Amino acid sequence: MKHSALLSFLLLFFSIPICQCENQSKFIDENIKFAAEQYTLQTNLIEKTGKLLYPHTFIDGEIRYVNPRGWTSGFFPGSLWYLYELTGDEKWRSWGEKFTEGLDSVKYLTNHHDIGFIIGCSFGNGLRLTGNETYKNVIIRAAKSLSTRFRPAAGVIQSWNVTGGWQAERGWECPVIIDNMMNLELLFNATELSGDSSFYRIAVSHADKTIENHFRPDYSTWHVVDYDLNNGSVRSKQTAQGYSDSSTWARGQAWAIYGYTVCYRETNDLRYLKQAEKAFDFVVHHPNFPEDGVPYWDFNAPDIPNALRDASAGAIMASALYELSIHTQNEDYKKWADKIMASLASSKFRSEIGENGNFLLKHCVGSIPHGSEIDVPLSYADYYFLEALKRKKDIEREGYFH
Repeated sequence: MKHSALLSFLLLFFSIPICQCENQSKFIDENIKFAAEQYTLQTNLIEKTGKLLYPHTFIDGEIRYVNPRGWTSGFFPGSLWYLYELTGDEKWRSWGEKFTEGLDSVKYLTNHHDIGFIIGCSFGNGLRLTGNETYKNVIIRAAKSLSTRFRPAAGVIQSWNVTGGWQAERGWECPVIIDNMMNLELLFNATELSGDSSFYRIAVSHADKTIENHFRPDYSTWHVVDYDLNNGSVRSKQTAQGYSDSSTWARGQAWAIYGYTVCYRETNDLRYLKQAEKAFDFVVHHPNFPEDGVPYWDFNAPDIPNALRDASAGAIMASALYELSIHTQNEDYKKWADKIMASLASSKFRSEIGENGNFLLKHCVGSIPHGSEIDVPLSYADYYFLEALKRKKDIEREGYFH
């Protein structure tokens, strides 16, 4: 009896991690299969037009495409590259190359900061997966274009121009948004590829100034900080897409966590690792952070718990947390990422095949103050969901926490 009881205990003990691994593998495989089916429909639809179109969202029963120079154009080819990496199917490589190379002219774009998003997600992933030398040259050229927006007096990269559109109505001189942290990876990569350290120095300067001026004492973030172009002083701290100037816009907080995780990876500067961790500490300890890990669009939205969620903020955060778990060897970050991913993959947030404009995720928020893209799918939510899925797959395969 003693031997029988001991054997039963050992079988139970060792079967728990095996079952967990099998469940994780099933989750990953099922979501890859779903994404491949949905994006095959999405891409075939574009192929039938004979045009290069870049899906952005789905509103009122219509897929909305973005101009190649728009800030979200790189997310679709980036998603194709992740599907190539996740499936090994050569059709995704072919499509990835086609839609990436359609963005070649964007490398000269200098009128906004999001060239980092556009080129990094498309050409950056393409270079990583294929080694195509022409992609390397595009990245370096794009970094030169982004560098033209560096303002030495303030030590930051200016996000938006203020001579037209709604940005001209806010009285700004040199607005910098927390989102801009996501464009620094392009600069770090360009230094690695070219040996030109000026890109690296600009990225570090911007990251340091953002620590100094974009964070409140509790490590929540302001969305917009406006600088004086002459002396570099801070003129104002406001929001554009959040609820109020004193609130914490959820996607902005996610950009901060992700951006400083990247900065730590590229510099090994522990200040950046601390910033990423503290930014997430704010999130996880906030009384308005939902149990399922998918944030409300703003942590201070007045109608919580009836406020809209933002799946894009959840996907960005999950992807960042998987990387953060590796840098820190802290499994708690992975557990939170897993929880967010399980929620995003549930019927509450994940589309049905052939529905939702063939996007992967539902319930994203673009900008409520602008009445734009409210409770719709968004291409960048899909991109970071796939990136998080890839990172999760790598972690499970390598057995980092087993």
